[in-house]
Amino acid sequence: MAEKITLKTAQALSEGVRRYAESLGKSVVVAVCNSQGRIITVDVMDGAFLVSFDVATKKAYTSVAVKMSTARLGEEVKSGGALEGLHSDELIFFGGGEPLKVGDEVIGGLGVSGGTVKEDTDFAAFGAKLFEELYKILK
Repeated sequence: MAEKITLKTAQALSEGVRRYAESLGKSVVVAVCNSQGRIITVDVMDGAFLVSFDVATKKAYTSVAVKMSTARLGEEVKSGGALEGLHSDELIFFGGGEPLKVGDEVIGGLGVSGGTVKEDTDFAAFGAKLFEELYKILK
């Protein structure tokens, strides 16, 4: 049977990322989706930018659709990259999205938006590591 993210795990992950962003004085939107790119949960912190909702959900979707972080995808679409020239209105090409994996299997995605690209990338990387721990405990 394929692995999947439960609502409980998605909510715990979102809460952990939200608390981390809050500790750094940032207001973000955190989105978690399943392996089909369907959103499981979205947390919108007070003061988050309105646009961050759509960006966070697209980052979560993108990381599942391409099975890599959105930061890496951004590099791969540049001149000389393996995916040079790829364009889609459905995908995001900058950091803040991470695939959520169990072993080599992508079972979901995380998207964070509200800080700078570097901050969002860091928040999402933190979330991907947190997911590995949470999944062991809450699956």
